[in-house]
Amino acid sequence: MKIAFCGKGGVGKSSISALLSLAFLEEGYRVLAIDADPSPHLARLLEIPQEIVPLAEMTELLAERAQKSGPYYTLNPKIDDLPEKFAVTKNGLRLMVLGAIRTAGGGCACPEQTVLKRLLTYLILSSREIVIVDMEAGVEHFGRATVAPMDVILVITQPLRGSLETTKQILKMAEELNLKKVFVVGNRVKDPSQEEFLRKEFGGLYLLSLSPDDELESREFEGKGLWDYRGKLFTQVKELKRRLQELIGETS
Repeated sequence: MKIAFCGKGGVGKSSISALLSLAFLEEGYRVLAIDADPSPHLARLLEIPQEIVPLAEMTELLAERAQKSGPYYTLNPKIDDLPEKFAVTKNGLRLMVLGAIRTAGGGCACPEQTVLKRLLTYLILSSREIVIVDMEAGVEHFGRATVAPMDVILVITQPLRGSLETTKQILKMAEELNLKKVFVVGNRVKDPSQEEFLRKEFGGLYLLSLSPDDELESREFEGKGLWDYRGKLFTQVKELKRRLQELIGETS
């Protein structure tokens, strides 16, 4: 099962990615969590003790793998040894922190980005674990079609205008790319009227709602991770896990 999370920045996709990883771990699954956001948070949320440098910041390594020489570089870089070198493990969890390369003006077709994209695709296609990818915020990754190998794409949204606009842009690009099984999950949905509004906005693409959780917000304020968190939102994410298993089918 391969699941990607995306959405506008700040909607909570990293926290939900981390909690879904923990929900699968709790039931004995092996999980590969991939942080492909330019501002990675999964290591902190999953309480990985060692400092992890995102691969996107290893510019010399990326240039070497791209065989960069002036304006020329390879489109087929060697990446199959990188997971063993840079993945960290914890109690059935494997974490790869890719990050993403940001350039002024949006998209990047640079050699370094080519290496990261190839590595992400390799991880998704070769893994035998549950794969959960925290994608970068916004819609730019859809333009690069890096989510194509996923079994399901979850767009996290909130009942706020900016979040809704980004969600609609993502859904439009997903349709243009002919991506199947793209669904919307509402986060921090406070009451039935907000849920009804989201269901009207997204129709059959709306999967479920997650409510605010004071305990989770307190942990975030205090700088705590989520490894031992089992509060209200975790219970709701377990329901999300069940729904995904129904949609995709049980895999390990």
